[in-house]
Amino acid sequence: MPTDLLATLHACALEVGDVVRAHQGRGLSGQRPTQYHLDLVADEVAVRVLSGAGLRVLSEESGVTGHGDLVAVVDPIDGSTNCDRGIPFYATSIAVVRGDEVVAALVRNHATGHVFTAETGAGAERDGVRLGVRATPSLDEAIVGVSGLPERHPGWAQFRAMGAASLEICLVADGSLDAFTVAGRTTLHPWDYLGGLAIVLEAGGHVGAWDDAPLVAADSVPRRPLVASSVAVARRLREGGPL
Repeated sequence: MPTDLLATLHACALEVGDVVRAHQGRGLSGQRPTQYHLDLVADEVAVRVLSGAGLRVLSEESGVTGHGDLVAVVDPIDGSTNCDRGIPFYATSIAVVRGDEVVAALVRNHATGHVFTAETGAGAERDGVRLGVRATPSLDEAIVGVSGLPERHPGWAQFRAMGAASLEICLVADGSLDAFTVAGRTTLHPWDYLGGLAIVLEAGGHVGAWDDAPLVAADSVPRRPLVASSVAVARRLREGGPL
């Protein structure tokens, strides 16, 4: 493993945050549906910094770059629409994968400057403060983050749809949310959720997929993750089938 791995991820996220500011509001790139100009400049920075540190890179924007056993799965800007329109909820998400394990992860909320990090077996932190999921007594008291449009009400107290999955999963890790899931026909790719997934696991949370597919992967296959503060909340969400 490269030395100072988290330092490399920090440096990458900081540089991405600096460069996208000049491109907010420029709109779609026209090269691919839902891709913004700011996605392109963010991707250039992310690939340059991460591959320069000796990591193979899998980016949402440019696919695979380089070779090696350690793969940095990166969404240069998660929440691109939020970023372009000035909605203060968007992030750079990076998960470093070796085989079927995430060894390190970082998610930086560029709007607030908060940085979530995790290393396997070392716990999760936000800005250097140890994280732990919230003890939620029952689903009917839970506030749940959602990507997509639910087709039924599973019994939660409230829900939020904020447009940046990596950050929403991190909010489960710090106790602000009690769960995060996809709904309807929505799927996510590993670059959308892996950084947050590693952080919530190290914070003591529960992760799984609606179809029980493996979630730790360095590929572009879509998946349907379910993240919760506890097994009990996840079980209640699963009752009745997918949302």
